[in-house]
Amino acid sequence: MEDVICVSDYNKKVLETMNIEGIKIFDTTLRDGEQTPGVAFSIEEKIKMAESLDLLGVDAIEAGFPVTSVGEKEAIKKICDMGLKAKICGLARSNKKDIDVALDCNVDRVHTFIATSPLHREFKLKMSKEEIMARAVEGVEYAKDHGVEVEFSCEDATRTELEYLKEMHRAVRDAGVDYINVPDTVGTIMPKAMRYLIKELVSDINVPISIHCHNDFGLAVANSLAAVESGAKQIHCTINGLGERAGNASLEEIVMSLMALYGVRVSLDTTRLTYISKLVSRISGVVVQPNKAIVGENAFAHESGIHVHGVLSKAFCYEPLTPKLVGKESEIVVGKHTGLHAVEKKLKDYGIGLTKDQILEIVEDIKLIREGGKKITDEDLIAIAAGYVGKVPDEEKEVKLEEMSIISGLRITPTATAILNINGTKKVGSNIGNGAVDAALNALKSIVPEKITLEEYRLEAITGGSDALCQVSVKMANEAGIKALGKSVGPDIVMTSVNAAIEAINKLRKLNKEGKTQ
Repeated sequence: MEDVICVSDYNKKVLETMNIEGIKIFDTTLRDGEQTPGVAFSIEEKIKMAESLDLLGVDAIEAGFPVTSVGEKEAIKKICDMGLKAKICGLARSNKKDIDVALDCNVDRVHTFIATSPLHREFKLKMSKEEIMARAVEGVEYAKDHGVEVEFSCEDATRTELEYLKEMHRAVRDAGVDYINVPDTVGTIMPKAMRYLIKELVSDINVPISIHCHNDFGLAVANSLAAVESGAKQIHCTINGLGERAGNASLEEIVMSLMALYGVRVSLDTTRLTYISKLVSRISGVVVQPNKAIVGENAFAHESGIHVHGVLSKAFCYEPLTPKLVGKESEIVVGKHTGLHAVEKKLKDYGIGLTKDQILEIVEDIKLIREGGKKITDEDLIAIAAGYVGKVPDEEKEVKLEEMSIISGLRITPTATAILNINGTKKVGSNIGNGAVDAALNALKSIVPEKITLEEYRLEAITGGSDALCQVSVKMANEAGIKALGKSVGPDIVMTSVNAAIEAINKLRKLNKEGKTQ
């Protein structure tokens, strides 16, 4: 693990007092994940995800709630017939009808449940403690009599009285239950309280305890891990943390925390995590937030100059684990906080070699563009860098733009006024044109003493989108027939065109002195 994971040594201090091993991963993306508002999976989509979950290596797949619809039952039945390695589980309320429908799907495990908290007893079920217990026992016994594994949940367990919760668990234990699940149904418990609760339950009963946490306070993963610390042996989770309201515990965060922070051996092929995250996102239509841990677009992306320098020297400086472990790659992002090392590395990867001074100029260009709200892609960076190949150095430029103002609009003749610094002398000129760009270029030509003609003008959007950076190429010629090409990249078409023209004018002057043509 030393070459792929680098986490805090303080973890080892507390792990010495824990005995965490043999943790099973119970995926409920196809059931609880589908209960995400606005999400519904087709039969084919459920089959595809079940196949991917099995390749990932989860221990159990809760394929759905079979009694809810004919299509749901058909999907679960087909998944059960696929011959997957994972245990296939169907959810059922604690009644024979639900259990019969699940059994008819040929599931390996039936997950029965009934609510037990005072709120649910009084307002939802309107049943006594004794009636609820009898219903739970009857359901477990009925399912066990049909030769399947049985998991049982006291719905809203974390808001159920401890003694009653223990009584319920003892009753289903005596009925032969295989797993007892503890749902934090509306995510209302905190990690320290979860450790206390699971420790109490584990010490009271000799049946594997499972945990099912919701993320209403953003604590689903933390509470799940707290439960494991106190002896829980199975974790319910979903890909990308899908689920009702704020979702469930995120499988990718659970698995990598167990592996990296707790040193628990997991049987999953973690290199498939990013793939299955994207698959579920595409099928569900729920976009993964960029800063999502482990699988988010930015999980291993670095922009800050300080961070990039550290990552390039030793990745573990700013990465707790090797991205390839979860099917990702480190990414250097250029932006407002980018420094020399990031741009230099990016350009080197694309085979573009520039001087240090040129790279520093590109860094400043990038910062100005980003401060204007534009995102810079690799294509943008390459285009910006290309503009510096053969570019006249600032100290050699005879013509520099001091000011530029343009007036344009409906029923207004486009007019531009420019101030140029030509060899230390400021000169002003104005002109009109057929548009803002034409007026600006005409203003520039009216100021420079030599006669310059525009030979070619080319405008391109580097990437798609209305806010894409543009790349402008301007070819100009003087009376001697010397031609020069100026290029510029920027967010504003007019000013990018002006900058390209200024570059061409300076190249013309330089080539004219050298008696060369370009």
